[in-house]
Amino acid sequence: MQLAPGWAAARARSRMRAMAYGQAYEAAETTHLRRQSREMGSGNNVVQMTGTRLRNQARHLDRNHDIISGGLSSVIQNIIGPAGINVVPTPRDAEGNILEGVVDQIMPLYAAWSKRPEVTWMHDWASCQRLLGRTWLRDGECFVQELRGSVPYLEHGSAVPFSLELLEPDLVPLELDDRARRITQGVERNAWGRPVAYHVYRQHPGDPDSYVPETKRVSADLIRHLRTVDRIGQVRGISILASTFTRIEDLKDYEESERIAAKIAASMAAVIIKGDPTMYDPETAPKADRRMRFQPGMVFDNLVSGEDVKSIDSQRPNPNLEPYRNGQLRAIAAPMRISFSTLAKNYNGTYSAQRQELVEQYGAYGVLAYEFVSQMLRPVYERFVHIAVASGELILPPGVTPQSAASADYLPPPMPWINPVHEAQALRTMVRSGFKSATAVIAERGGRMYDTFEQIEHERRWARELGIVLDTDPALVADSGTAQQNQVAKPTSASDEDTQ
Repeated sequence: MQLAPGWAAARARSRMRAMAYGQAYEAAETTHLRRQSREMGSGNNVVQMTGTRLRNQARHLDRNHDIISGGLSSVIQNIIGPAGINVVPTPRDAEGNILEGVVDQIMPLYAAWSKRPEVTWMHDWASCQRLLGRTWLRDGECFVQELRGSVPYLEHGSAVPFSLELLEPDLVPLELDDRARRITQGVERNAWGRPVAYHVYRQHPGDPDSYVPETKRVSADLIRHLRTVDRIGQVRGISILASTFTRIEDLKDYEESERIAAKIAASMAAVIIKGDPTMYDPETAPKADRRMRFQPGMVFDNLVSGEDVKSIDSQRPNPNLEPYRNGQLRAIAAPMRISFSTLAKNYNGTYSAQRQELVEQYGAYGVLAYEFVSQMLRPVYERFVHIAVASGELILPPGVTPQSAASADYLPPPMPWINPVHEAQALRTMVRSGFKSATAVIAERGGRMYDTFEQIEHERRWARELGIVLDTDPALVADSGTAQQNQVAKPTSASDEDTQ
């Protein structure tokens, strides 16, 4: 060490590195059985290199693969539903009290706007939500441009001057990068990474008459960007199907191979075995092409000496096809945020197993639903209320701000009932015990407490006028029960006793 201290220090460092390497994660080792993982840099760099191809592949599978198309439809059905996510306005005054007068103003305005919310008037609001949701999950993202007030050549669909323009991700160029202007993949950001503007094509680049489409700069305040990201700082979204492409294509190829094998097997029936070559006599061998039409009860009566008939065992259908397919579908269902039973349409199992799967899966549906609410539905609804106030269509009481008037609860489709009797009894117990309000129960089922109570009140009053006793009217049921008890307990008269 005194002769060559540098060499000694290098050997010491090497020993320390070797010791640290031996104590590191085994998964980090590269062996002939484990390939080294590749890292492409930041999330934006990954999207830049693969985003367009992944989006095109996802669209191809949605168009041509029945499992993926049905799976996406089921996810949209469970996070958005047929009537869209329910918006329950909760405007409050300074003391925190809900202003029912303001709610009564908002609801008809919102209902009228929901009939024609977008610029083409081709979709209502529920249909827009489903279309945006499908584009978001399949392509990884979607955009909406808000159009407010007077816009040239645009006629709004309701009294509130507010419309939406639905945009596919293709309209924001993924390849547009300009460091000087802080533009990354078509999104212009400030020094902190917050979007300040979006550069949008004036025409879809995939249209037949689109050659070199121009871009326009749209303020981020007018754009709603719904996207799926899995990296911090990622600007553009990635399809939820991205991690399933290989498995989906393998499953599709395997099913196609099995179908072809089954068709080939169905075309082969039997062969004629000639037997020992010494027994074959060319003079007596049949000269014509020997084909036999198989039918029940047929008899082979034209065989010559030494010949035998043997049927071909095709081993089709393959008994392992369904277990293999189910295993692949279980793996595909997880990244799609859908249950295996829903994806495979396989509902075998006990009540407890089905309910456990449904309860667990609705956690995933809830996450997707509230991503949709936070990135798309809430900003759009709040903007609608602000513009309704600014346009004079919504009159607020003194002291109530547009911000408080835009407060609302957003309720995705409720979890369906597997056993309605048990579910209803559980909700009734929770309400009567004070653990849950009737308002919350009604709202979760897609209704509004005030509307429901008003309907019940009208129903009871009409039934009383017609002399009909309903189970929903406890007063009449109690009166009817008391009258029946009095009729049974009525004492008999003396003449009745003499008669008896």
